[in-house]
Amino acid sequence: MILVTGGTGLVGTHLLFQLAHENEKIRALKRTSSSLAQIRKIFSYYTSEPEKFLSKIEWVTGDILEMDTLLSALEGVDKVFQTAALVSFDPKDKNKLLETNIQGTANVVNACLEKKIKKLVYVSSTAALGHTRVNGITTEKSEWKNGQYVSAYSLSKYEAEREAWRGMAEGLKSVIVNPSVILGPGDFNKGSSKMFQKVYDGLKVYTGGINGYVDVRDVARALILLMGSDISGERFILNSENVSYQKLFELMASSLNVEAPKYKAGKIMSGLTWRGAKIASMMTGKNPLITKQTSHTANNIYRYSNEKFVKATQMQFMPIAQSIKDTATIFLKEQQNH
Repeated sequence: MILVTGGTGLVGTHLLFQLAHENEKIRALKRTSSSLAQIRKIFSYYTSEPEKFLSKIEWVTGDILEMDTLLSALEGVDKVFQTAALVSFDPKDKNKLLETNIQGTANVVNACLEKKIKKLVYVSSTAALGHTRVNGITTEKSEWKNGQYVSAYSLSKYEAEREAWRGMAEGLKSVIVNPSVILGPGDFNKGSSKMFQKVYDGLKVYTGGINGYVDVRDVARALILLMGSDISGERFILNSENVSYQKLFELMASSLNVEAPKYKAGKIMSGLTWRGAKIASMMTGKNPLITKQTSHTANNIYRYSNEKFVKATQMQFMPIAQSIKDTATIFLKEQQNH
């Protein structure tokens, strides 16, 4: 049996659908506050029978911070996908990020060791890589360094990876993946999926940065491929293409049939924007849309190499233009249903 943690997240949901499609025996962990409604909706994007696929999943209510429920969830399990994580770039979430991502991953690793799990595939992030670049390209060997622009999320994923490496040192067969920015249909009000909503609503500006992107379906495929392989003790960047924000938003706007952002926001304007967002957040109590770290990222150039993964698996990634087109089609259907 396979256990998937973070089963209600963007990656977890798409992974569960692919596993269910392959008729795997699956158990998924979800928190008490999590609803299956979003999962049902995402399944319906790919099948006219979402309930049929949902019925193949055994749901366990729990949390990766609760060791007892983790050990109980691992009864009869031999493979684990650890996709559960908190994603936030709001500085006030630092303690929660460190606890959830580091201690939660440590708990999963310890539980896997105790239950003698055959293999763990851990979903990290390119945020854990750092950006000491060779010829402008970040690879799996790029050295992570702390600094003023390193987000609490980046720190939490870096430290969480260290827990995964510790598990390997203690005999746990494991693989780490580092996806770049993940694109795909999910909750269009949060995460990377929210970019589609922002562009649809009439985003006016773009920044001069470049980042890496990968389709969520490719991430799920890669996880399953690595789990089924003999590969262990390795980490792999999952990245389809490195794309400028200008091109990204142009592709989104074209697929959404709206006007693309026309104005480039430089570092000065971006700096004023994140400061304004911080003040607005303090007044409203809501998380800021832009932070110091995300503003810095949006104005910098990050390029990621997928060479190691492609060479090891022969898997080819979906072009980002196709990923955006597919996601935009689903987004527009959602708009019509509202």
